[in-house]
Amino acid sequence: MRVLIVDDSRSSLAMIGTIVGAATNAQIDSCLDPREALEHSESTQYDLVLVDHIMPGMDGVQFTAALRARENYRTVPIIMVTSDIDRNTRIEAIRAGATDFVNKPFDPTELQARVANLLTLRAAQVELADRASWLAREVELATAHLLAREEEIIWRLARAIEYRDGDTGEHVSRVAQISQLIASGIGLSPERCRIIYLAAPLHDIGKIAIADAILGKPGKLTLEEVAIMREHVTIGARILESGTSELIKTAELIAQSHHERWDGAGYPDRLSGTDIPVEARVVAIADVFDALCSERPYKKAWPIEKAYAEILACSGTHFDPACVSAFSTKWAEIEAIMRGDATLRVAS
Repeated sequence: MRVLIVDDSRSSLAMIGTIVGAATNAQIDSCLDPREALEHSESTQYDLVLVDHIMPGMDGVQFTAALRARENYRTVPIIMVTSDIDRNTRIEAIRAGATDFVNKPFDPTELQARVANLLTLRAAQVELADRASWLAREVELATAHLLAREEEIIWRLARAIEYRDGDTGEHVSRVAQISQLIASGIGLSPERCRIIYLAAPLHDIGKIAIADAILGKPGKLTLEEVAIMREHVTIGARILESGTSELIKTAELIAQSHHERWDGAGYPDRLSGTDIPVEARVVAIADVFDALCSERPYKKAWPIEKAYAEILACSGTHFDPACVSAFSTKWAEIEAIMRGDATLRVAS
């Protein structure tokens, strides 16, 4: 523990230092000038401060207020040594942040008892703070571990869905990366971009309930088959509903609404404009773009330049214009992803 004594009298400094030193093993520093003491306390953390009330230039009340203004001295005990027993003076000192008072001339035994008690209190305070910091770190590590496991499960499940849909899992990876770029481009926070990146792979989770004959049909679907295929969005939302984590809640929004259109002509709820969750608006572009660029049983893959032009052409009809603008702004990075030249790092 460290104690700071501030008094403009050398004899008082020596006397208080001797009395305090006899009652504790703390390291004691002394200052004649309160301003010098404030400067010294910037680089040194004290556990108890004793300050004289009457000093030239800056009195004890002003010194106490200045010290209390610092975050690391909000709870440090401060004893004001004073010969003024006036009630208003004490109230002023208390309002400035004084913890206790010692009257001049003081009783050495009383001073030692007050110092010992306040140092004991401070030691307990520091111990509790250290314990709280340790617990916070442990909670942070445990939370990070849980999130990592949640993310791993999501990626494995998403890739299983893609294999069933005739893909190798690269589609969900690219959709996730492109979605994160678009989300960043429209100004969403890094944490929100990260959640979208991790939730996007589950956008087609409802396809696990769609018959293989429809999923893998090489030709055009009938109207009845189209209706069945469209059920994957509500099925996916039902699979993900009532989630407790922000990640699963976001995945539910995306699964439910990633086939809605900006002009209201989408499905299943015919939402339009900003009524469509922004997460779904972001993923809609990434999903359609990558689907256009991918070979399917019913179509050949488009050149990425043609698919890019198609996304821009659908701004304001199929897609949110702001998201299309972000897609265009991030095109160099998206093109690198599509050509296999880059892997986006998840924002942390």
